[in-house]
Order: sequence, then structure tokens, then C-alpha cells
Amino acid sequence: MIEPIAEKLVKFMRDGLIEQEHFGFIVMCNKSKIIYSAGSSNNYPFYLRSCAKPLQASLIIDFGMDKFFDMTEEEIALCCASHAGEKVHTQIAENLLKKIGIEPSLLKCGLHKPLSKDENLRLILEHETENVFHNNCSGKHIMMLGLCEMNGWDKLSYDDINHPLQKLIKQKIYELCGVKQNYPVTKDGCGVPIHSMPLYNMVKGYLNLFCNPFYEKIKNAFLFNPYIIGGQDRLDTKIIENSQNIVAKVGAGGLCIVVNTEEQEGFVVKVSDSNMKAREVLVTDILKNLHWSDIVVDKTIKTLHNDIVGEIVTTL
Repeated sequence: MIEPIAEKLVKFMRDGLIEQEHFGFIVMCNKSKIIYSAGSSNNYPFYLRSCAKPLQASLIIDFGMDKFFDMTEEEIALCCASHAGEKVHTQIAENLLKKIGIEPSLLKCGLHKPLSKDENLRLILEHETENVFHNNCSGKHIMMLGLCEMNGWDKLSYDDINHPLQKLIKQKIYELCGVKQNYPVTKDGCGVPIHSMPLYNMVKGYLNLFCNPFYEKIKNAFLFNPYIIGGQDRLDTKIIENSQNIVAKVGAGGLCIVVNTEEQEGFVVKVSDSNMKAREVLVTDILKNLHWSDIVVDKTIKTLHNDIVGEIVTTL
């Protein structure tokens, strides 16, 4: 396997000197071909991480889970989300799990503090501790248990790679993304299997999902519920809130996939060192250059006294 060669994409400039450099990849395409690329990814497979969530959630529509459990648009959005663990997110998660009729103890996503700084502070001030619903992947895990419930599959082992659900998820992801060979698979941070593939296939999968009328409910869940998809200070939320017909989803490892559902084109960014600020500046600059959206983000570098001493620039 030929290793990828990342390209310099973002520079942090402090008073004229380069202080940080961030390398990575960009692949832009339509359903049939690559339109533009930066960095030589050499068809190297990268893990989808949380960018897999809407692809996994396509099974909600395939199996009619949305109708079976009378799911709201917000509940569908939460199943696709890497949410910040705010009350608006945890309440939807709790209500959906009750609707399905499953105990929280069956959720295997694990515990972590809310991604939202405000929610973290609230928990401290009110002497509360995080619970499973604060996990940014809780919606995905509730979806998986819901599919097990309606299909009579074992719920205790739903995270096992050989479980019928996980086999179907792989099959569906490969189908949407046009993957023709097996690529490495590992466990995601929340414990369930996560698949890898070349960057082009990731974008193709999003185009085949979000530009297909059959999955319109998933597209609308993103377009009309951006805060559920992410939340406080989340890049995908900022993009969807400040755009029209644009779907976006971030993933760990420096990933962000963006699709223009009207133009039926999309791109993926992979920042090699996973720097979130570099990713934000890069993605928003691409959106501006494409005339898809003009999102204002702070590119200045400041001291603790709020003096501006530099800026973050892209090489685009």
C-alpha cells in the first residue's frame, strides 16, 4: 500500500513568521469523477470515524425504522449526530430510547464529558455527573438498538463485528460509497466497528445518500436541524446554519465532508494532525472559494490581552 503524501494547507502566522503548519488532503468530486484534489492520497484508506454516521443511519429508511417507531425529524438527526451533549440533545436521546422501549444500560457507547463547554460548566455547578446520553455517539447507538429491537436481533452483542447489524452496515456503506474491495476495519472510539476507504469513496457515499430522494428524510434532518447534528461551537452546525442546501459532517482524525445537494458535488477535508482550528479555517475557505457559503470565522491570532499578532491562512 502506497503511503499518502500530504500537502501543506494551513499556516499560522505570528508577526510574519510561520509558527504552525498543517498538512492534509482535499478531494472534491461529483458522483462519477474527481474534480479537484490537494495532496496525493494514492487511494490510501482512512477511517470514516463519525463521518460514517449518516451512512449508517440510511438503514433507518431501508428498514422503515422511522415509521415503525414514529420517529421525528429531530430523532433522525440525533442518530446521525456527533452532538455536544447539551440538554436539547440528551432529552431527544432519552425520549427516543423510551419510545423504542430499551433500558439505557444496554447502550455500549461509553461515557465522556459533554463536548459543550456550557453543558460541562452546568454539570459542575449543579453537582451532576455525565451519563451515557452525553456521549456524542449516543444517538447512533440508540439507532442500532432500535434496529435490533424491530428485527429481533440480539441486543447484547450489537457492537460485535459479526453481528447481523454490523454486517449489514458494512454492506450498506460499501454499496453507497462504491467500494469494491475490503479495507481495514477497527473499533471506533465508541466501540462499534468503523470502516476505512479512500477519500473519494467517502464523498461518493455522501452524494449517493444526500442526493437520493429515497433518503430525503435524512437530508432534511440535517438541513432543518443543524444544532442537533452538532451543537455549541461545532463546525458542521456552523456550516449548515449559514448555508443553503449544504450538508456537512465532521469526524475525528481531522475529517469533514461537505455536500452541495443542489449542485450534487461534494468535498472532503482530512487534516493530518487533526487540528480543529486548521480544519475550520480550511473548510470555510473552500466554501467561500466555491461560492457555496461565506461563513465568518475568527482567523486572528491574539494575545491574552486581545492584541492581534497574527493570522491563520490557507494555501488555497
